[in-house]
Amino acid sequence: MFRHQGRTRTLRHNLRIATFLAFVAGIVNVTGFLFFKQLTTHVTGHFSQFINDVADLEFWKGTIYFLYIFSFLFGSFSSSFLIIKFRKNKQLNVFFIPTLIECLILTSIGLLSNVIEMKSSDLVVCLLLFAMGLQNSFVTKISNAVVRTTHLTGLFTDLGIEISQMFFPKLYPNREKLKANIILRIYIISFFFAGGLVGGFFYAELNWKLNTLIFGAFILLISLFYNNMRYGFLKAKRRIKQKQRYKTNNKLI
Repeated sequence: MFRHQGRTRTLRHNLRIATFLAFVAGIVNVTGFLFFKQLTTHVTGHFSQFINDVADLEFWKGTIYFLYIFSFLFGSFSSSFLIIKFRKNKQLNVFFIPTLIECLILTSIGLLSNVIEMKSSDLVVCLLLFAMGLQNSFVTKISNAVVRTTHLTGLFTDLGIEISQMFFPKLYPNREKLKANIILRIYIISFFFAGGLVGGFFYAELNWKLNTLIFGAFILLISLFYNNMRYGFLKAKRRIKQKQRYKTNNKLI
């Protein structure tokens, strides 16, 4: 799920990582909006606000929206930088570090909200946008830009285009790939929606408030643990098969 890239990556791998990360993004999106009344998973609205303030010559007022945008950008940069830097280390899952940083940010915000009052809300929003920039960047690199999980605008656009292409089989004969893309978009949208519902329930009904972010971090850690455990199991299984094959060849000799 986290390790496969390029030709070895299949629809199943993309679906697995899409469900986990879209679910987490849905949780962060709803929790951030309910608590801070700001978008915390993408910067489309913030960019519009920034342009509006600049157009009204209210440069200082627009600074905060610029910081929001920069935080998401810096998160994306940091994730990509870490992945490229540690790619040579074959023993290390290079996507582990950005994911762990995201988990630490979400957990820290949740835990700190229990002991201090979140007066510096703009700083926390910047941290959440940084975390979502990290996530969007590493899932983009893992899936070769096939999976995006922190916002839905592009997903709905792509889904609409691909559904329309289904009506023209002669122009778009690769039906299997087209169906796979449609299924993937639907999965991401559905789990983003599900994450939002769960996040809203934990936030309001269970009164978890920002502790809801800890649940999102827990989901991320489960996905990492599942990935490493599965990878270790498959690696051990491959070694056993190689040993059995080696013994069989020696007997034949």
